[in-house]
Amino acid sequence: MEEKLDMQSPDWVNKNSQFIAERFPNCVTETAEGIKVDFELLKQELSNDIIEGNKERYRLEWSGKREAIVTANLPTTKTLRPVREDSVDFDNTENLYIEGDNLEVLKLLQESYLGKIKMIYIDPPYNTGKDFVYKDNFSKDAQEELEESGQKDEYNQRLVANPETAGRYHSDWLSMMYPRLKLARNLLTDDGVIFISIDDNEVHNLRKICDELFGELNFLACVSVVSNLKGRSDDKYFATSHNSMLVYKKTSFTTRGIPLPEEYLKDYKENDENLGKYRTQGLRKRGSGAKREDRPNMFYSFYVNPSNNSISLDADNEFYIEVLPKLSDGTDGRWRWGKETARARITELVAKEVGKEKRYDIFQKDFLIVDGKIKTVIPKSVWLHPKFANEAGTLEVKSLLNSKSFDTPKPLGLLYDICFQSTNNDDVILDFFSGSATTAHAVLQLNAEENSNRKFIQVQLPELTDEKSEAFKAGYKNICEIGKERIRRAANKIKEETGADIDYGFRVYRLDESNMQDVYYKPQDYDQGQLDLVADNLKSDRTADDLLAQVMLDWGLPLSLKIEQVLISGKNVFKVAGNSLYACFDSDIDEVFIKEIAKEEPIRIVFKDSGFKDDTAKVNVKQLLKQLSPETEMKVL
Repeated sequence: MEEKLDMQSPDWVNKNSQFIAERFPNCVTETAEGIKVDFELLKQELSNDIIEGNKERYRLEWSGKREAIVTANLPTTKTLRPVREDSVDFDNTENLYIEGDNLEVLKLLQESYLGKIKMIYIDPPYNTGKDFVYKDNFSKDAQEELEESGQKDEYNQRLVANPETAGRYHSDWLSMMYPRLKLARNLLTDDGVIFISIDDNEVHNLRKICDELFGELNFLACVSVVSNLKGRSDDKYFATSHNSMLVYKKTSFTTRGIPLPEEYLKDYKENDENLGKYRTQGLRKRGSGAKREDRPNMFYSFYVNPSNNSISLDADNEFYIEVLPKLSDGTDGRWRWGKETARARITELVAKEVGKEKRYDIFQKDFLIVDGKIKTVIPKSVWLHPKFANEAGTLEVKSLLNSKSFDTPKPLGLLYDICFQSTNNDDVILDFFSGSATTAHAVLQLNAEENSNRKFIQVQLPELTDEKSEAFKAGYKNICEIGKERIRRAANKIKEETGADIDYGFRVYRLDESNMQDVYYKPQDYDQGQLDLVADNLKSDRTADDLLAQVMLDWGLPLSLKIEQVLISGKNVFKVAGNSLYACFDSDIDEVFIKEIAKEEPIRIVFKDSGFKDDTAKVNVKQLLKQLSPETEMKVL
């Protein structure tokens, strides 16, 4: 359809409001005059300080909401340190496993993965009164924070129990989820989607904050996943047999559907020698809108050749039995296709005799495989299958790890179907409540079956295992050790069973304090004598691998890029994604070295500030690089 001129000047208020709504959907709210920008919330989004306000509006409020917004907006000085000894094929793999507080990790990923994640799945704490929530308070010093949280593990992570008797029972959980979901939305591609598992304790509140953060119009479904068909026997009024799964898109989303369930496959009994198995579906419209008067142009005649049941739209000596779309009461109905569509796709149609009176009706051939791909169906809002049961997840982990090392792991079938319907080759998949790493397992399984290259990012807090648990007795000190070992064993099992040539590795990173000395961030806290002692602004225990990771994050490069290590003029050089980034953290950088580097014309190059041979060499290196490789961007740590 042709576009028409507006014939009026631009509505800049509307355009600007749409601009704000795209970037800050939580700042658009309902008013008596319609959808408007909530300027108080917008001010809060643009400030690191708490902005007070008490204007009444339709939205979810709780004690601590403004602090939660500030928490999401506050920058972090932490970094990710590579753990090569826990990784598999570190230099070449594109998969990531990150240990640490997921809020800090999500902040660190904002530059490198902004708008690059196709699908996010999370299974957060359900706030049952028996689990833990994260205590996010970055405005207090360490001692105040420790006193407030009441508990830290040996990794200095903030984990606190949240019993139902707590005065801020729902508020604490909301304050924990809000900033994480806010940051997660930034990472999604425009056609990305997020799946969140939850139970009845917080599903109502979770939907409210997701409506606010993702936009109510981007809600796709609240799926009921039957995880325990028998139901929980200790429930008082109703035996709970399901969990919920909220699904939201970023702005647009197209599902691939899911593989045909077994009960559908048995219907594909007939065979076409050229196109394979098919089932037949009546071409006559059924249900509402099925009458002739509803779509008069879809009432027309087919003609059948009774010798072979072939059909035509034109009557002749061979095709002479007329077939019209008649309803069960004998009145005129209509076909699902118009006449031109029927003529173009006539080879997909077949005539059959039906009913006691053996009258002819027209059917469409629904083929199992189309364009080389098996047919899929749109997933239902209730997922009921043994592969979605909690028991299935438990048995899968037990089989892989030879022990019941994880309580209620998500079943592989659940994550497989989620990944299948929402991602394609080369997509990146994030799970920042990784648990037993079912998501990574599902990605490897799907990649092997489709010979594809989806990448996973798993983020998990290294929560300590209970000394009485089977996991601890099996040698797993924390949950991350369980997740990493599951990925290793799942990869080996899939490789043995399929022989697929895919990426089975993963890089491990661990959240830690910055590689930079504290004086780098807070010089006002040091006197001249102390400054002289820390002339090198890098911490002495940090390796070249540590520095490279921080450089990639700061420069907004994905941590999954291929890394090579080469010697140039006797110095160790990291080459990231070919010539995308060169990094050398050796000492005595001079003009001779830079002349060799310049020959390869890297896009970016980085050195330690203290790595130059002397001040003169530092100046000369910069000038030489401008002359010999003018497109190269140089930075120092």
